[in-house]
Amino acid sequence: MSLTMDLTRALLRLRPNPFRTVASMRKSASRSRPDAPVPEALRRSFSVTADTVRGHEVIMLTPRTGGVTTDLVYTHGGAYIHPLLGVHWQIIAALIHGTGARVTVPLYGLAPEHTADDAYQFLEDVYRTVSERAGSAPVFLVGDSAGAGLAIGQAILYREKGIRAPNGLLLFSPWVDVTMSNPGIAAVTGLDPILAPEGLAAAGADWAGRRDITDPLVSPLFDTLESLPQTSIYQGGHDIFLPDAKKFAAKAKAAGTRVDLRIYPAAFHVFVAAPWTPEARHALHHAADRIAAGRSREDEPDRTGT
Repeated sequence: MSLTMDLTRALLRLRPNPFRTVASMRKSASRSRPDAPVPEALRRSFSVTADTVRGHEVIMLTPRTGGVTTDLVYTHGGAYIHPLLGVHWQIIAALIHGTGARVTVPLYGLAPEHTADDAYQFLEDVYRTVSERAGSAPVFLVGDSAGAGLAIGQAILYREKGIRAPNGLLLFSPWVDVTMSNPGIAAVTGLDPILAPEGLAAAGADWAGRRDITDPLVSPLFDTLESLPQTSIYQGGHDIFLPDAKKFAAKAKAAGTRVDLRIYPAAFHVFVAAPWTPEARHALHHAADRIAAGRSREDEPDRTGT
């Protein structure tokens, strides 16, 4: 536990929580905001290109010096209703500086106009292109919150289709069950300064579209979780997604999937977006180390971050 984490969490409580009610969630979702542009600092270090796939923008950052050793596909969070933010670029920057990684950022369509079905058609096309370009080099799926849910969902989809599996999943505060029905959520809700179950459940239902909310491509927790890539999860203790992250890790391990769940007890949702805290630096350093290694490691026990 760090003082900076405690202070940041206290400041976050001063902000309105858009997920407190269904009405506040819908109001937040209705505000039309563009995706945050690539920061100039990243443009100086990386060659930035953009393409359009199925009507959605795909941004690729390639290191200007050195060879590319690893590819990342990063899907951003935002409860499927909010666009990519500046803090997402901060997370991406922390992961790729010094690793030699090339990162692809697919800007998927948001609910309620778009659904999970739209996203997976788009993401599969993007992933096939990245895999072909990578050749024998490792490819990681990375994401935060809803984007982490999409990373898992992609791995499930590619397993079912017999598409090349990613070399690993790196998940920051993953949203693995949009039903928000885990009884353990109630005990954490009062601790969470960012999220609330009522609005999230409604956003998840919008995202499901014609699918059931327990469909594994909407709520990956309901998959068997067998034969998935090695997975690292970085989870805060003051986050209502904690009970489901624990449940996901236990189920995946029982199914034979290698999972490293790292819990940072005082941390809030997607705490890695606060790099001034030692908890964020610790988690991002570990994740970057996984990327730099470029290969799966042996199974590790559950950890509590410091």
